[in-house]
Amino acid sequence: MSYALGQRWISDTESDLGLGTVVALDARTVTLMFPASEENRLYARNDAPITRVMFNAGDTIESHEGWFLTVERVEEDNGILTYVGQRTDTGEENVVLREILLSHQIRFNKPQDKLFAGQIDRMDRFALRYRALKNQYEQHKSPMRGLCGMRAGLIPHQLFIAHEVGRRHAPRVLLADEVGLGKTIEAGMIIHQQVLSGRASRVLVVVPETLQHQWLVEMLRRFNLHFSIFDEERCVEAFADADNPFDTAQLVLCSLDFLRKSRKRAEQAAEGEWDLLVVDEAHHLEWSEDKVSREYQVIEGIAENTPGVLLLTATPEQLGRESHFARLRLLDPDRFYDYQAFVEEEQQYEPVADAVSQLLSNEKLSNDAKNSITELLSEQDVEPLLRIVEADDVDEEQRRDARHELIDNLMDRHGTGRVLFRNTRAAIQGFPQRHLNLYPLALLRSIKQQCV
Repeated sequence: MSYALGQRWISDTESDLGLGTVVALDARTVTLMFPASEENRLYARNDAPITRVMFNAGDTIESHEGWFLTVERVEEDNGILTYVGQRTDTGEENVVLREILLSHQIRFNKPQDKLFAGQIDRMDRFALRYRALKNQYEQHKSPMRGLCGMRAGLIPHQLFIAHEVGRRHAPRVLLADEVGLGKTIEAGMIIHQQVLSGRASRVLVVVPETLQHQWLVEMLRRFNLHFSIFDEERCVEAFADADNPFDTAQLVLCSLDFLRKSRKRAEQAAEGEWDLLVVDEAHHLEWSEDKVSREYQVIEGIAENTPGVLLLTATPEQLGRESHFARLRLLDPDRFYDYQAFVEEEQQYEPVADAVSQLLSNEKLSNDAKNSITELLSEQDVEPLLRIVEADDVDEEQRRDARHELIDNLMDRHGTGRVLFRNTRAAIQGFPQRHLNLYPLALLRSIKQQCV
């Protein structure tokens, strides 16, 4: 590049600086002053990310005094350009405007402006940007977006649940995997996917007080989700910023005990306009037809105003059927509206489960299973699907599609459907076998000897 004092250049990487002027030169560097932003930049002469600003005949340019000139010809003297033309405001001919007197506010932000000014990158840099944008586009449209970014192993049963739930709009489900199968990871993957896909921006996680910091660390370390722990002290500090302290953060983590003790904070949390509510150890939400616990009332108040709800528990029926029904009622009060009706319907689950098991195992359907399917799906004609499943001269792919359609119809109409997800160690392969190692304790031995 050939530099001269007084030349006008623009930064390729900082176009908002405006038009720069060469004010100093030496063998290795060039210094530009940007009057519009009152900034100076020092660049290496051989690799400066700047572009020479040169206008051509027919262009209209602005002087630093604010008047405009229509360029008729361009003259160069020792590397400095002089524009000669007609002033647009007075019509005066042969007006001379040296490039150093150009407006300092000139910016080339639009693509066509950069193209006409010759502010074009090297081809290899364009190709790199093109490949980066193309890969970014492929990631954004990938069905696995939000699931592969966590810092943890990709385990099939966790991926299946996270993908099935995370792609829903406003999911309301109960995650009831057995202990140690990764409910927290599944919930984090669902939150991550909901946030990245734009389906959720405000998330409230309610956990037992002893699990607050475990959740905080897991969400940050594995998913890069920056949650804020809310307690009474944080709420008092946030009062200066908003009437409702829960409006001061997008991702909030708090304890169930904190909301239970303060009616005011519970009401503020219910008014928080959340997109997603996550409740860990949900079996602590006690409910019966005669008595409803305060914890249940708090979560119910928040869930009524929140589109998406995730309940996590490893023991869905630990406190009995009523407690299990109560959690399902939080997720879908229209579907689970009466406990007695739920109990009666539950008695019909066994025929449905048997029919689904035979469909999943690709076994020949028994007469009882066929009758159950026909009776349960009486509102639609399932005979064609059953004929395809039983036919020997039908392609295997057609039979598989017919089986899946029957299973989907049964799931959507009977039982807990797509509201409850539960994995057990017995059903999932690959876990190491557990071994019992007994270690006698000294205190217990001494007590035993005294008793003898």
